[in-house]
Amino acid sequence: METQNLKHRTHDELIEGLEDILNSPTNHGRLDLIVRRPEVDQREVLQEGQLDLKYGLLGDTWINRSSSRTPDKSAHPDMQLNIMNSRVIELIAIEKERWKWAGDQLYMDLNISESNTPPGTKLKIGEAIIEVSSEPHTGCKKFVERFGLEAMKFVNAKERKHLHLRGINAKVLKEGRIKTGDIVEKL
Repeated sequence: METQNLKHRTHDELIEGLEDILNSPTNHGRLDLIVRRPEVDQREVLQEGQLDLKYGLLGDTWINRSSSRTPDKSAHPDMQLNIMNSRVIELIAIEKERWKWAGDQLYMDLNISESNTPPGTKLKIGEAIIEVSSEPHTGCKKFVERFGLEAMKFVNAKERKHLHLRGINAKVLKEGRIKTGDIVEKL
């Protein structure tokens, strides 16, 4: 992905968009985008996907990615899925074509704050059920390159950390098909 000459939001623009994010649905949202990561720095936008107990989103490389949070550096079982609020990525990415570069697999219009979706919260999407984990989800160097330093500061600011603007992690509890446009139901 070319990162030169990309427009990034200013601090003030990001703060102005916060009210819309805070108005995200709390119990019944919508799955707006499914992204599979078949290789490092590759993204495939899917209309439908299959969530699997062992592999997470089938065809995604989560299972092959090492984690500094496991003793043997294997893929972390509570981090099968990275989820981001659609309103946050819409604000940060500016263009929908750029959403996929945030690195998450599921983008949903749902309030994913600590108070609304604490660890252990179960979400039904299509045929599948996933569970929010306690593993934190933060941005990385690539996030800064793709969306700018102000975006990283915005999503990780101490005073907004509880909103999980950078997203949350989850694991699959019940396998099943999911598709763009599915209702996301908080159970």
